[in-house]
Parts: sequence; C-alpha cells; structure tokens
Amino acid sequence: MPTSPEENPNPNPNNKLKLSAAPGNKRRLSLSDIWYNKDTQALKQLVLQMRAQSVSSSTTPPSESESDVQSLTLDEPEPTRFGSSPDYTAVLSDKLLLSVLSKVPEGQHVANSLVCKRWCKLSGKLVRYIKLLDWEFLESGRLSYRFPGLIDIDLVRACVKSRRNSGIVMSHRLISVHLNSSSIDGGFVKEEGFLGKEVVDGGVKVLVEGCGNLRRMVLMNASVEGLGYLGEKCETLQELELHCCDDFALKGLFGCRNLQILKLVGCIDGLYNSMVSDIGLTILAQGCKRLLKLELVGCEGSYDGIKAIGQCCQMLEELILCDHRMDGGWLSALSYCSNLKTLKLQSCKVLDSSPGPDEHLGSCSTLEELHLQQCQLRDKQGVRALFMVCATVRELVFADCWGLDNAIFSAASVCRSLRFLSLEGCSLLTTEGLDSVVQSWKELERLKVVSCNNIKDSEITPELATLFSVLKELKWRPDSRSLLSSGLEGTGIGHKGGRSLRRK
Repeated sequence: MPTSPEENPNPNPNNKLKLSAAPGNKRRLSLSDIWYNKDTQALKQLVLQMRAQSVSSSTTPPSESESDVQSLTLDEPEPTRFGSSPDYTAVLSDKLLLSVLSKVPEGQHVANSLVCKRWCKLSGKLVRYIKLLDWEFLESGRLSYRFPGLIDIDLVRACVKSRRNSGIVMSHRLISVHLNSSSIDGGFVKEEGFLGKEVVDGGVKVLVEGCGNLRRMVLMNASVEGLGYLGEKCETLQELELHCCDDFALKGLFGCRNLQILKLVGCIDGLYNSMVSDIGLTILAQGCKRLLKLELVGCEGSYDGIKAIGQCCQMLEELILCDHRMDGGWLSALSYCSNLKTLKLQSCKVLDSSPGPDEHLGSCSTLEELHLQQCQLRDKQGVRALFMVCATVRELVFADCWGLDNAIFSAASVCRSLRFLSLEGCSLLTTEGLDSVVQSWKELERLKVVSCNNIKDSEITPELATLFSVLKELKWRPDSRSLLSSGLEGTGIGHKGGRSLRRK
C-alpha cells in the first residue's frame, strides 16, 4: 500500500515514485490549489504525472518508455542561475511545453521568449507572421532557424537600403521607409537604393529552404529565377504580393500552381517606377490560371491584357485596379471575365479615356459589386461606359470620389437590379440628383448616405420619404454640419457672443 510523505517521517530517497489514485471520499486538488498553497510535494507529483503521460504517448518503443517512467524520482530540480527557485518545466517534454505555450495569447510570445533559450526556441515555433527589417537576419539563416513555423512574411522593407536614424521618412499606404537624401533622384528612389535581384533571389532560397510551409509572402525586386524557385519549393503558397517587378520576371509564377491571390505593384509615385504592360499581364494570365483575386497597382495595359486575364483565369472572382495606366478601350474586355463578381477601382485619375461605341462595350453578366474609391469621375463618357458594362451589379459603392455631380450620377440609373447603394464623401451630389435616380431602382433594399453636404434633410420629397419607409436598412447622415448644429442646439456654442469650449 503506497504511503504519503506525511505518513513516513524518514522516506528513502532511493524509492521510486508510485502513482496512485486519490481516495474516493476526498476532493482531488486542482492545479490552482497546489500552486497557491505552495504544496511542493503535490506539485512535484503533478509534474511527474504530466511527464509520464507525455513519455507514454511518444513514439519510442515500449521498453524505452517504461524505463523512462521508472527513472522518474522525486529529486529536486536544479535551481536556475537567476535564483534558488527550481525550474519545474525542465522535466516537461518539448511537445508538452509547446502545447502549454500555444494556449497563451499571441501578445505574450515575445515575453515568453525572454525566459530562457529553450523557451525562446519553442516560442519561435508559434510565430506565424513577421515583417522583416534586417535582410542579414534572413541571409544568415537565423530567421528560418528562429521561426520555422512561419506562414506569412513581409520582406519589402528589408529590400530597401535605408538608415533607421535617417530623418527622411517616405510614407505611402503600401510602404513606409527611411531614406537618405542621396538616394532620391527625380522624385524616385535610385536603383542603388534597393537590394539587387541576385541578393533578393539568394535570400528567397534561404527562406524557402527553412520555411517550406509559407502561405503568403510580400516580396520586392525579385527575378524570374527567384520566383521560379519559390514556386517550385513552396507548394503551399496561396497569396503573393510583388513590388517593383517587370514583365519577364512574372514568368517565374508558372510554378506557383496553388496561387489564388496576387497583388502586383508596378509603380508607386515617388518611390519606384517599374513597368508592367500587356506582355506581363498575358504571361501572368497563362501562368496563374487558378487565381481568385487579382489586384493591379500602377500597372499599364490595355484591352489585350485584360482580355487575356479573363480568358485564362476563368476562376477569377475579384479584380482590383488601383491608379491604373490603362489605355483607352480596356473596359470592353471585362466581358471576357465570365466569373467576375466584384470590381473595385481605387485612386484612378481616368476610368477609360476612349471606351468606344456602346455596341462594342459588352456586359459582365456575373458582376454583383462595383466599388469606386477616391476616383476622379469628371469624364461622363467613361463613367457611362463603366455603368453599361456593369449594368447587372447589385451593390454600388462611392467613397470620396471627385466630380460625382447630378449629371454623372444619373448614368447609374441603368443598373436596374441594384439593391444596395453607399454614398460617402460625395459633396457635389444634391438631394434632387439622388431622388431622380433612386426612384428608378425598384429593388433597392439598403441605402447609406454619409458626409454628402449638398444633400439636405429639408429637401426630401414625399416620394423619397416613402421609399425610406420600406427600406430594410437606412443610414442617413448626409450633412455633417447640420448634424453638429443640431447636437449643439440650446447650448449657446457656435453663436456670436455665446459660450466657448476653451479652458479658462
């Protein structure tokens, strides 16, 4: 019959631990009871039980597992070098300790890695995303050794030669880097300000050899050899963002068989200027036929490039064009995108400079959503052609678009199946222009109007008020100034000689 240390005043230290179940009439102590009551004997027994369980569930032969369990004794763990308290986690296997650390919130991983070398190595296996700043950390192999479980990495900032103590910071919504005055020429960063293609390709090879399970990568200035090696070795890659790549570098994407999301950045004003034309779009279309989402930023092209994408990437569901440099007539190529559901145009100075005759425009019959964000809509011909191609949309979103007045907005009346309209920051549109178009949409269910200062509550017609009453969702905050005035009404603030918000 096993005895506890309390029953045996002179226990033999050579005796092996015998694990027994607690009596049925006594409540089993929880881990919190053991920890806060400082019951060291019970804590040691709990740790040894966990150790025995981890050893028994391992893949070692039965004879080795049994010998390991029998060798567990009640000897005190060695004290740490920082104090006299013993390290009870030292008897836990790496697999068990890693399971414990994985339950900790992600924000605590950095603090856990500072405990000791063992915790540092195990915590690194839990890191899934990194934005690299030092390219040498990648080239030396320390990155893949330190974080072997990476699935998402951003290498753009590390590809720019920058000094962190520089007082010049170039910021863009896609990238922000520190630069020297000598590295800027003609409004763009000199070619010497970026890592060479050979250096980038070498770093990609080192990364892929150590982290072969990458699912997303942001890369800059890679060549066809680097991208080809990436596609060959990293079969799990599903999302890729490429900066500063030319047409022929896109040949390397032929090996990325499982690539589903691609963002291609050709030119960023003030940072770099690389050219992606119809040649690159055609190569891209032939190499990435399983794309679901494609985003083109600062890319050139025309009807032929968009047509090739539509014909080859038949699974494409979302297309985003940001600050495009497309030649006139590209809109009519959208009719070849047979499965396209969402089209987003962002920061476009011109939609289509020469859309051509209406009979040649065609229609994208599967399109459901059209988003226009920070676009210049002063060209009525281009806007009209866009709405004719996208006549089947059910959701239409305008956000901070310039030139959207009553005449331009009237072109949207061809979208007869519209169910959701969002207007935000469209200061030229009036209540009359909104009323005339909204009344033609018989299937409209949701309406959002925010910060459109020329749309007044006092100008709402009875017909428009009746339409509001049958909508399923209505968000109506058109005039921010009138909303502020109504909120301050009766306080005396905002009138001459009235109260002030300044402190005395």
